[in-house]
Amino acid sequence: MCLILCVMSVATYAQKEVMVKAGTLVPLQIVNPTKAADVKVGQKVAFRVSRDINVDGVTAIPFGTTVNGTVYEAKKSSWWGTKGRLGVRINELITPKGEIVPLMNGDVYVTGKNRTALSVALFALVVWPACFICGSKAEIPAGYEVQANVASDTLIKVY
Repeated sequence: MCLILCVMSVATYAQKEVMVKAGTLVPLQIVNPTKAADVKVGQKVAFRVSRDINVDGVTAIPFGTTVNGTVYEAKKSSWWGTKGRLGVRINELITPKGEIVPLMNGDVYVTGKNRTALSVALFALVVWPACFICGSKAEIPAGYEVQANVASDTLIKVY
């Protein structure tokens, strides 16, 4: 009897593989607020999967799986009304089991408002300190949602 239960227990925990198809939608949320003034190009930015991705009734990518994006542009707002710009590229997801799932179409690009015209006009017509007017900042608030797609068919081991 014990042998049967032990075999059933091992079978219950046996690995299964599922295929996550190319194009599968992966909803993500940024974990922390991120400002262009606070990050540098090449820096990692944490996102998390915002809902389970199920394949054939099995959770292939669980809710909360961490996904790292990489900053590819970070310009803070500056004098003469120049707006801030922030770009983050999301290329891959690493499952809790260590498999790499390539992602595409997950770029996030935000900009502030450009105030150059206002700054120049006030500088020319009114007063010289107008050159110190800055554009608005580029910021991605915590919880900001973005969607990425699985780039190619990927086999994932699940338990």
